[in-house]
Amino acid sequence: LIPKWESTVYFACLVYLFLGVSIIADRFMAAIEVITSQEKEVKIKKKNGEVQVIYVRIWNETVSNLTLMALGSSAPEILLSVIEICGKNFEAGDLGPGTIVGSAAFNLFVIIGICVLVVPEGQVRRIKHLSVFLITASWSVFAYLWMYLILAVFTPGVVELWEALITFIFFPIIVVCAYMADTKIFFKKFLKKRYKAAGYLKKADKELELGNHKEEVTYNLELEENDVSEFERHRLDYVETIKEIRKRHPNIDMKQLEEMAQLEVLNKGPKSRAFYRMQATRQLTGSGNVIKKSKVERRMSTEDQQLDGETYPAHVQRFFFNPGHYTVMENVGTFPITVSRIGGDINAVVSVDYHTVDGTAVAVEDYVPASGTLIFRSGETHKQVPITIIDDDIFEEDEHFTIELTNLKVMSSSSPVEPVLVDPKVATVMVLDDDHSGVFHFELQTKDVSESCEYAEVKVVRDSGE
Repeated sequence: LIPKWESTVYFACLVYLFLGVSIIADRFMAAIEVITSQEKEVKIKKKNGEVQVIYVRIWNETVSNLTLMALGSSAPEILLSVIEICGKNFEAGDLGPGTIVGSAAFNLFVIIGICVLVVPEGQVRRIKHLSVFLITASWSVFAYLWMYLILAVFTPGVVELWEALITFIFFPIIVVCAYMADTKIFFKKFLKKRYKAAGYLKKADKELELGNHKEEVTYNLELEENDVSEFERHRLDYVETIKEIRKRHPNIDMKQLEEMAQLEVLNKGPKSRAFYRMQATRQLTGSGNVIKKSKVERRMSTEDQQLDGETYPAHVQRFFFNPGHYTVMENVGTFPITVSRIGGDINAVVSVDYHTVDGTAVAVEDYVPASGTLIFRSGETHKQVPITIIDDDIFEEDEHFTIELTNLKVMSSSSPVEPVLVDPKVATVMVLDDDHSGVFHFELQTKDVSESCEYAEVKVVRDSGE
């Protein structure tokens, strides 16, 4: 038998090597995340003739999850099995097949069970694409039956070449079936996606819910393209997040409010399989939160992408708000909204119209309506729109309104220039009320009174109000 101290050292070495493998797998998954998150520029012409530039992912989410994501997350088991079977003259060992089957069984029973169990009471978790889920779930169950047939019925204890080839062919068939279900190739003309005035996407296929239904937030919105509406959906989500944080922390500083809102919006967004794997590894090794580390990096990379003209045609000039979100106090008075242009011939003279649009904030009552034309003269890359907020002494909820860019025109240019509006072409102004009524709470959490007392006074305290 191994002495106790040697077994302890052996166990510590195993843990150390395990962390080493997990860090290598983390790097591999990070590379896959970079590949699958690549985007391309797409120009869309709306019904009014306006050209809008949007960014869509090159990789289909379903295809990437079934191919690169699955390969990356299962790489240690696959490599272990391949190395073992090659080293044993193509005879199954004790470790390789067990790790793959055990991992698959763990995913099928334990992971699914935990996902159902941990849904908090009163909240909702939805399967985003039910049709894709049904196809992948059916193929997953069939995989167990197929393995049993080839190992216990057709050729017991032996995997023939024809069985291996058929098993391999099943994989692209699964991917194609899932992709067809995700893109709805045969049902597009019947299942057209549109945004209703309620602000949520009308589901082309049903969503499976876990838990009770949560009230939807309503918006005045009418969009047709799912890709075009992604930025608008993010903008509205950002506004609602600021309102929620403002209610929880009425005295929070504006800078902290925006940082908390950005972090919360990022946390709410959909994550890939690679993200959760990297997050778990980083927490085990003390590397910190991926979201918190990437927030500033993402902001800097976005600025770099905006300043990088190599990915765009030389004659294309992009106009946008910089930034797309503004959070101000009600007593701010007048503040500037910045409109920028990049790319193309900077010496060209281009005009762009702007106008304010009511949200929960109403023109004349909450802000001074503004509209006009900005003229970018030769060499100018930034112009500012003055916006005035009307201050009052009435307590009201935090409100917002938007400013839109329209009608680009080239007034003069020495070389061909194609001006286009890119996101954010709508700027959101969040107006925080400075007449907050305060936070009300009981002075004491508990109060003891005699049963013979006819009545008792409970003191209510108001903090930070006006």
